[in-house]
Amino acid sequence: MQERALDKRWMVRVAHGLRGPLRHWMDSLVERLVRVARAARRSVRQAASRDASLGPMRIDARAMLNAAVDYVKENPEELFKAAVNAAGLRIAVPIAGLRWLASQAPPGKKGPRDIEIGSVPPALRVSVTVDMMGTPLRASAAIRVDEVEVGVETLRLGMRLSDVRLGLLGDSDAPVATLIKSGALDLSKPGNLVKFIPKRPAAIIEAEGDRIVIDLMKVTEIAEHAPFRRALAVLTPVVSIRAIDTDRDHLYVSLRTNLRGLRKALNAVRQSG
Repeated sequence: MQERALDKRWMVRVAHGLRGPLRHWMDSLVERLVRVARAARRSVRQAASRDASLGPMRIDARAMLNAAVDYVKENPEELFKAAVNAAGLRIAVPIAGLRWLASQAPPGKKGPRDIEIGSVPPALRVSVTVDMMGTPLRASAAIRVDEVEVGVETLRLGMRLSDVRLGLLGDSDAPVATLIKSGALDLSKPGNLVKFIPKRPAAIIEAEGDRIVIDLMKVTEIAEHAPFRRALAVLTPVVSIRAIDTDRDHLYVSLRTNLRGLRKALNAVRQSG
């Protein structure tokens, strides 16, 4: 009994001795995290105060906020789901939100139109109307993201395309229409088709088989967007994307944290300040 009492006293003393250093370490860690969060928020505000669009598609922030509020009113359970997912380092984006964003795309003769977004877990299903060499087509595919690399110098996404479909909108004798009608196109390997497209977009850096890899940093408007790059410099050392997948109603972005990157993030904060 006396030995147990001594052991207990010894453990209490050790615990008391560690309490001060542990509390100091935790306070220091929380302070650093708060500084990183404030820097990220400041970068976002700077982007909003300037021209925050990343290309021709401009989103009305007020309309987006109103749409989000309306969605939460109609689906109050989303708040609980968001909290549960956040605890598991996962961001849930409603498919309905992606549809709304797609509906805000400005109409154009050459750009995609009538965009429809759904899910075939773990992939997204996207359908668009496009004009290819003067031939109007309806194209659709299931898109599964199998690689994500995000940094200041790269925004790399590897995607596998399946169940690719091309349909003619009306009669046409154009070469593209003739190929589609003949069935000569191997739609099971869309990467091979993209690989041989003349003057393909710079963002497409790899294409082979059923896989296409894009790097959004090859898009000038994104690469030269200073507030966005500053936000990446602060966030990417401590947070990375582990996976992207879907269920029936949501697209999930799973995150990974790295506390060893705090020093690098803090240096980015100082440089941006």
